[in-house]
Amino acid sequence: MVLAMAGTSTPVSNEALEKICQAYWPPIYAHLRMKGYALHHAQDLTQEFFTRLLKGNGFAGITPEKGRFRSFLLASLKHFLINEWKRERTQKRGGGQYLVELDAIEPGMLAACEPQTGEDPEQAYDKRWALTLLARARSRMRNEYEAAGQIERHDVLKRFLADGEEPSSYAETATLLGISEAAAKSAIYKIRQRFGQLLRAEISRTVAAPEDVEDELRYLIATLRF
Repeated sequence: MVLAMAGTSTPVSNEALEKICQAYWPPIYAHLRMKGYALHHAQDLTQEFFTRLLKGNGFAGITPEKGRFRSFLLASLKHFLINEWKRERTQKRGGGQYLVELDAIEPGMLAACEPQTGEDPEQAYDKRWALTLLARARSRMRNEYEAAGQIERHDVLKRFLADGEEPSSYAETATLLGISEAAAKSAIYKIRQRFGQLLRAEISRTVAAPEDVEDELRYLIATLRF
């Protein structure tokens, strides 16, 4: 989507803006909150950042060879804060602008983006970036199980995903699923394997080359250990 926008003078649709903003607002917002911006000010800045980036052709010149989208967004945000944000606006908050209502989507993620002890703005950005990709992979996983008519199975197995939780008793999991212990072990293995594939697919959409996926995955896992 970003590459399609680069170098074009065609106005970006509200739908495209919403997709980009909803996908990647958590790290931007978390970074701003850790820099000391008040809640509503950080929300305004997040929305204004994406609006200017897209409407202002901020993706011009981007090519697949230019690295990670994660790094590009953070660099763009820093440039925006230094050079582009006008504190004295002629319009009131939301006046005449297209807004993605941050407080109306993913309330749990919004709360997770609030400042935490021991983090600096860059750590906050990277950690929420990692959590965003994990959430997107989890959502795709849930959709797959739902499409297969196995949402109850998903709800039992989902706790064994990224956090690596081990069942206290395979028998308990087997009972909940109505299958044998051996089948329960296999189901846990399969959902973890598929989740890993989906997470790598999400990461592959944000890096320039396939060989960068594993390095980015290791980096993001490391950020979650802070």
